[in-house]
Amino acid sequence: MASSLTKDTPEAAPGGRTFLGHPLGLPVLFLTEMWERYSFYGMRALLVLYLSATVADGGLGFDTATAVAIYSVYNAMVYLLALPGGWFGDRVWGARKTVTVSGTIIMIGHFLLAVPLEISFFAGLVLIAAGSGLLKANISTMVGHLYPDRNDPRRDGGFTIFYMGINLGAFIAPLTIGYVGQKVNWHYGFAMAGIGMAIGLACFLLGSRTLAEESSLVPAPLSDVERAAVIKKVLIWLAVAAVAYGVIGGSGSFTIDWVLWPLTILGLVLPAYYIFRVKRDPELDAVEKSRMSAYVWFFVAAAIFWGIYDQTGSTLSLFAERNTATDLFGFDFPASWFQSLNPLYVMALAPVFAWAWVALNRRAKEPSTLTKFAFGLVLVGVSFGVMMLAQTAAAGGAMVTPLWLAAVYLLQTVGELTLSPVGLSLTTKLAPAKYASQMMGVWFLAVTAGDSVIALLQLLGAPTDTEFWFASQGALAVLAGAAIFMYRKKVQPLMGGVH
Repeated sequence: MASSLTKDTPEAAPGGRTFLGHPLGLPVLFLTEMWERYSFYGMRALLVLYLSATVADGGLGFDTATAVAIYSVYNAMVYLLALPGGWFGDRVWGARKTVTVSGTIIMIGHFLLAVPLEISFFAGLVLIAAGSGLLKANISTMVGHLYPDRNDPRRDGGFTIFYMGINLGAFIAPLTIGYVGQKVNWHYGFAMAGIGMAIGLACFLLGSRTLAEESSLVPAPLSDVERAAVIKKVLIWLAVAAVAYGVIGGSGSFTIDWVLWPLTILGLVLPAYYIFRVKRDPELDAVEKSRMSAYVWFFVAAAIFWGIYDQTGSTLSLFAERNTATDLFGFDFPASWFQSLNPLYVMALAPVFAWAWVALNRRAKEPSTLTKFAFGLVLVGVSFGVMMLAQTAAAGGAMVTPLWLAAVYLLQTVGELTLSPVGLSLTTKLAPAKYASQMMGVWFLAVTAGDSVIALLQLLGAPTDTEFWFASQGALAVLAGAAIFMYRKKVQPLMGGVH
């Protein structure tokens, strides 16, 4: 297999030019995603801290359980809305136009967070979730468009490089946005996130000519009848929601739980329903249906992984704030800086992994995708075993060494690199042609399912500051990884020649 970083591979860019052996559109998408992730992770680094900070400290004053639940539901909705985002790309606007519109929506949402009003804050969260959903599935699909051959040897390497763009933005964001938000003013930090998205949008528009022509096409455009039917359904559901919440608000019984509970349940039910619906589509051929059966295994594995991993911005962030020493050589740094550790590790290790997969493949020793997924689950499970020990060390209000969180993030990063970029690439390989962009949305639904489980546990009153919280989830992940490894030889034949 040719290396993903050489220039003697098949061309996929206009004029035969490449960037480190990859299509010229890759650095454009890299920069767009880097700045979008800068805005997203910068805001996310502040979110649970801002929600739980007292009103006197400029926060919203929510209790810990509610703050973690809001964070988890918000994160779940970002990835849930990737599904209709993929649908818009497939059936309404095409991937390129959808990314342009979504970037604009995200930018407006971040600037609304900068307004010191609670109503504008939650309105901004809604817009960011909607815009991120539209953008996520489509920009990843556009990376896939750069490699028309599904078994192009550069494909996994291209997604890994793209993934580094995500993490470069995620690394810088907590250091800048987190510092300004925690040390200067929460809303100035949110405004910086909006500026970041504006830069990302400009990069995308200026470099759009280097992207694949396929990204401008609408693969399965809606007919006039279908369009009218969709509009009618949307209006009906909006009317139902408006009436329901109007009655609840009019009765004086409205609380944040009236939003959190329905969204949490939706985040659990919709992923299962949608996978079942795609798998049962009579228009799919036998190979496509078989691949969807295999995909269920990867989806469940990813849901367990992300349910644990995404607590970096909630339970681990609060642990950093309340139980971890933040003094380094006399400098007191904000707790949000811990969230730069994971992307720092990714940037250091991602090139190593990209090289290793190619090198192992040349020797016919590359682990199967199922084995990579199993390894990722085991590592994220072990990371929560370490957190269990850290929680024990913090008993009685003791401030523990930052090395605990540094070790946790390192374990999670190595697990992430064996699962996430490989999962993105695999999704484009296993996706039925009819659901090309939408299947990227399905991949992100695994995050929705995982985060919704965490939100549900918070709404039910599960304490996050106990050893059992970390131990139980860590044990589940390790057992799930072991099960996937044991049954890998039964799943591989279902993948229809994809490897």
